[in-house]
Amino acid sequence: MPLLDIASQCPSLPLCQALAEKDIKGSERFKIMERKLYRGIMTPSMLVAITPGLWMLIDRWDPYFKTATWMHIKLTLVILLLAYHHLCGRFLKQFSQDKNSRSERFYRAFNEAPVLILVAVVVLVTLKMPA
Repeated sequence: MPLLDIASQCPSLPLCQALAEKDIKGSERFKIMERKLYRGIMTPSMLVAITPGLWMLIDRWDPYFKTATWMHIKLTLVILLLAYHHLCGRFLKQFSQDKNSRSERFYRAFNEAPVLILVAVVVLVTLKMPA
């Protein structure tokens, strides 16, 4: 799921829009692009990733996973990514109503969050640590 959210690049569009707020035509163009990416790519990608993930988790759940700390950390990171997805939707709604109150610097930092989550998930799954 982190790869799908990163690949959609929806989080980088608010950054671009924050930079182009004074350009009305550019701002309107970004609003359209953001809406299409969020509704057409980001949300379906999230559903495509979550559905088999939940199925595998339920189907293959065994006593090992109940005590595997790395799995609990990974699931927490996935929940954080779902919250990130929801925040992206809220920010896009604020932009569509011209009510952005955050700076370009905030969106630069916000844009990096899924990359950090991806790295953490890959390390956890690869090393399966902490046990």
